[in-house]
Amino acid sequence: MSNEDKTKLCPTCGSKVKEDAERCLVCGSSLSRSRESQVVQGSRMPKLTLGLPVAVGLVIFFLSVGAGIVYAAMQQMNPAVETTETPTPTQTITPSQTPTPVTPEPTNTPQPTPTPLTYKVSRGDSCLSIAARFEVSIKSIVQLNDIPASCNTLFEGQELLIPHPTPTATPFPTATLSGLEATQDACEKVTYTVEAGDTLNTISLNYNVPESAIQEYNGMVSKTVYEDMPLIIPLCERAATPGPSPTPTPPPPYPAPNLLLPPDGSVFSLETDQVTLQWSSVGLISENEAYQITVMDITEGEGRKLLEYETDTKFIVPGSFRPRDNTPHVYRWTIKTVRKVDVDEDGNPVWESAGAVSDPRVFSWTGEAPAEETATPEP
Repeated sequence: MSNEDKTKLCPTCGSKVKEDAERCLVCGSSLSRSRESQVVQGSRMPKLTLGLPVAVGLVIFFLSVGAGIVYAAMQQMNPAVETTETPTPTQTITPSQTPTPVTPEPTNTPQPTPTPLTYKVSRGDSCLSIAARFEVSIKSIVQLNDIPASCNTLFEGQELLIPHPTPTATPFPTATLSGLEATQDACEKVTYTVEAGDTLNTISLNYNVPESAIQEYNGMVSKTVYEDMPLIIPLCERAATPGPSPTPTPPPPYPAPNLLLPPDGSVFSLETDQVTLQWSSVGLISENEAYQITVMDITEGEGRKLLEYETDTKFIVPGSFRPRDNTPHVYRWTIKTVRKVDVDEDGNPVWESAGAVSDPRVFSWTGEAPAEETATPEP
């Protein structure tokens, strides 16, 4: 190899240059140093100089990135199982259903007909006395025993079938009231409904009844009234009318009258045109009071009833009220005291009870005889 072909390396950039070159053609470095002192150096990376804060920040950055990579790798290797909290269902106690009782359908059971009573005829008995004793009609005895309608064939020892009487509601006995209760019961009252604009004072002036009396009868603790409020107006508490005849307070209820004639169970024949009823007086009654006479044909039923008013202590039952058939009928009669309180639209008096009802009595009355048939001569 000739000298021209010999090369050497530039100590600065490592480029090949001729051995006798004094300067590197690549980096321009001077190559005029002795061969003995020349040291062949390899290529070097450029030096990078960093400050301390930057270096610390880079260290922290790389540590954070590494920690994140490690955490991600662990998550992929051991995936966390997400625990879902399942609520425990609360056990609800369902009440046991009580079976609905089945209502049985009512069965129409026919009511048994009561067996008639058997009665043995005694001396002096008649259909009327037997009917009054058992409170049945003579007609029912005649039909049940298939005997003549006149019922005049009875004999001593004869057995008769007696039907059971039809039950009737018995009126409740009249209770004996105390003096104050009797006065309040006998007090005439009206009911008034409060209208718009009314006051207790205007109502009091309208009926001439003191406000205190209205408050007492209605249990009012004040004088306040309101529309549609019902009020009881005690007319017996009206202020006395100026003049010689002030309105007196009604007396207590009268006792029940005692019945005198006819005796209980009396018999009236076909020839009797009228029946006279008599009773004892309950005392001196006022001009607006009277006796109420009630006579009922119990053989025919509730529909035939006579209601009259009399100030005397006797009453004549007219012949028009006698039986309308050819059989004896039983009548029940009672007397009580009543008081006139008003007059209706037709001018008839309106009565209310002023005393107790008497004990009832009965009598029998024979109906009219049938008219005789007149034979029509044949042509």
